[in-house]
Amino acid sequence: MRHSSFNGRKIFNDPVYGFITVGNPLLFDLIEHPWFQRLRRIRQLGMTDTVYPGALHTRFQHSIGTMHLMNHAIHALQIKGVDISEQESLDAAVAILLHDIGHGPFSHALENSIIGNIDHEMISGLYMDKLNEIFEGELSGAISIFQNTHKRKFLHQMVSSQLDMDRLDYLKRDSFYTGVSEGVVNVERIIKMLFVADDKLVVEEKGIYSIEKFIIARRLMYWQVYLHKTVLAAENMMMMILKRAGELSRNGETLFATPVLSFFLKSRLGRNELLHDPAVIEQFSLLDDYDIYAAIKVWARVDDPVLSRLCNMLVNRQLFNTDLQAEPFAEGRLERLKAEIAKKYSITPEEASYFIISNSTENHAYHPKSDKINIYYKSGEVMDIANASDQLNITVLHKTVTKYFMCFPKEFRDCL
Repeated sequence: MRHSSFNGRKIFNDPVYGFITVGNPLLFDLIEHPWFQRLRRIRQLGMTDTVYPGALHTRFQHSIGTMHLMNHAIHALQIKGVDISEQESLDAAVAILLHDIGHGPFSHALENSIIGNIDHEMISGLYMDKLNEIFEGELSGAISIFQNTHKRKFLHQMVSSQLDMDRLDYLKRDSFYTGVSEGVVNVERIIKMLFVADDKLVVEEKGIYSIEKFIIARRLMYWQVYLHKTVLAAENMMMMILKRAGELSRNGETLFATPVLSFFLKSRLGRNELLHDPAVIEQFSLLDDYDIYAAIKVWARVDDPVLSRLCNMLVNRQLFNTDLQAEPFAEGRLERLKAEIAKKYSITPEEASYFIISNSTENHAYHPKSDKINIYYKSGEVMDIANASDQLNITVLHKTVTKYFMCFPKEFRDCL
């Protein structure tokens, strides 16, 4: 494929890292592609701005940031004598640049309401395959890294692992935009401490304290930002709105929606359709946050009492109350609450179920049974961070913590 008007040097002024240079025509053309530009219209943190007003950054910014970190990490490894070819460097940069291209608006809400049985990694893979056709095979190496079929396994670890460029960027970027300083990590030092041993990404022993801080910061960011109880309420309200709108649309109700949102509301689509129907992935390429937000503002005035109430509550930030506990909520408690909601709102018990969300959420800051974060000693010994760290809490942090939550309108708090 003939590349576009790339003059050899394009620069982004990023508020987190400063100037980011794009020095390759393939990277530039991928960034310029409409499928990648769509990420400008998808927020990185979904509904998190309901708690942290500054959290308005996008998937586009994050993806550019991960490419920047990948280039720095590759350069740091090359300086230490790790043989990485120019092609492998480019392939790794492409793989991380496109790792989130499959994200839809409000990913989890979308996946649990109007699109079923999918995840953004699968859609990212579909986009990469289609882009590889457009770019006449130039993405083949990047795809092999992304899918972990490349002969050099450490390259995949830099794209997807417990210490990858994705996590390094989102922790630093999300803490910057939310103002939550507990998430700040020394990304530059961690990158300088990376090395490769036996085709595995490792961290030199003098970087162990930076890795300890990284793991603890990730745990704190999950409970304080990503799984904040008010964020959980807002995201689950969004899920219920989309679920209700989809149900009404499939039952013949005419709801305001952009053409692409209407397409997904009226058809219950999932993995098979995305994999085998090119029209579906093409439609998905047109869907972003703006479609959802515009519809919700209008739906706040529809006749349906469930949809209009939910939309009004979300638009005006009258968010559900969220109770958290270590055990599942008693079924009888949920039924009593449903009956009270149905009575007060003059709706059926089935409709009242849209105003109660009972589910669970998990957080494990470090997962030693997955790909490990390995510490590399001068002697050549390699040791899992959980064993190498002198911080007792690292071994504790690998345990999965499950919290059960129940979200419901605040006016019913006294009913429980």
